[in-house]
Amino acid sequence: MIRKHSATLHGHRTSFSLEEEFWAELNSIAKARAIPLAALISDIDDQRQPESNLSSALRVYVLHWLKSEGAVR
Repeated sequence: MIRKHSATLHGHRTSFSLEEEFWAELNSIAKARAIPLAALISDIDDQRQPESNLSSALRVYVLHWLKSEGAVR
């Protein structure tokens, strides 16, 4: 199920839609990196391509994280 979330990025509120599984993984990644979830989302937003939307960038980040973590295990 897709759910709408919101965050403040550089002083501006923004919203994005994510499946619960991606949201849970983002929370886990933030904990693993020992940073607040808002900081992780802001980092991902800063690195995304201008033509990409935030929801897609978050999903791709999670995918890359899980693939790289899987290679380490």
